[in-house]
Amino acid sequence: MSKNSDAQLFIVATPIGNKSDFSMHAVETLMNVDLIACEDSRTSANLMESYGIDTKLVSYHKFNEKQRTEEFLRLFKEGKKIALISDAGTPCISDPGRVLVEELFKHGIKITSIPGASAVITFLSMIPRKSEEFAFVGFLPRVKNQQAKVFEKFVNTDMVFYESPNRLIETLENIKKSRGDNAKVAVGRELTKMFEEVKVGTVCEVIDYFKNNILKGEIVCTLYAVEETVENEAELVEKIKKLKALNYSDKDISVILSSLFDFNKNKIYKLSLSL
Repeated sequence: MSKNSDAQLFIVATPIGNKSDFSMHAVETLMNVDLIACEDSRTSANLMESYGIDTKLVSYHKFNEKQRTEEFLRLFKEGKKIALISDAGTPCISDPGRVLVEELFKHGIKITSIPGASAVITFLSMIPRKSEEFAFVGFLPRVKNQQAKVFEKFVNTDMVFYESPNRLIETLENIKKSRGDNAKVAVGRELTKMFEEVKVGTVCEVIDYFKNNILKGEIVCTLYAVEETVENEAELVEKIKKLKALNYSDKDISVILSSLFDFNKNKIYKLSLSL
């Protein structure tokens, strides 16, 4: 494919709830591209109408990604500019778009992102956290034992995921089974909308709450990292010293203690180095 310098893909974030969160940059971009690729033209048409955007909409979703990507490559060859949007939030984050982006990189087509709403970042900014570190896993697998493997993998890191209203209670019950009654979770629904709600507590508390209250809308959740079981740092230091006396390396010590006691591996390694 011969590269046309005018061809460009714009990844444009749309509001996750409140339409007023749409940026001027996003609106101007969508007004001036040749085509807008969207998940659901009915959903996107409503937003476009609100801002007077009359650019042509074309469906682009997980069932036609490959077909549309081939069609868009031909348009880029002609120097067209295309915007990619999702129903809500930032495209390519648990939404279609990765296939297109990967292909455009191969062909040297310019890609730029117009920043905006993201349910993950919005949610994380409004819940208590002890660390900046987190892992985003998108939607969890539906099989319980596969979910349990994910919970185990991120035992030392706050894990953020999306869930549907009709599966949330079942997923929370699975967290309870895997991590125990005192596992700490946060659940946010309908972010930026009129009925926005965030609940933080033990998994049992959150299950009880949503069994007795409205459970609708878009949902994002955090399963907090397991808190270290050592009573204080002095106890951890003693364990490190004992392993050092046996000539274990700092790396081995971090692996051993994190495996046996669910300590944070990086914290152990840094502490071991300092000793």
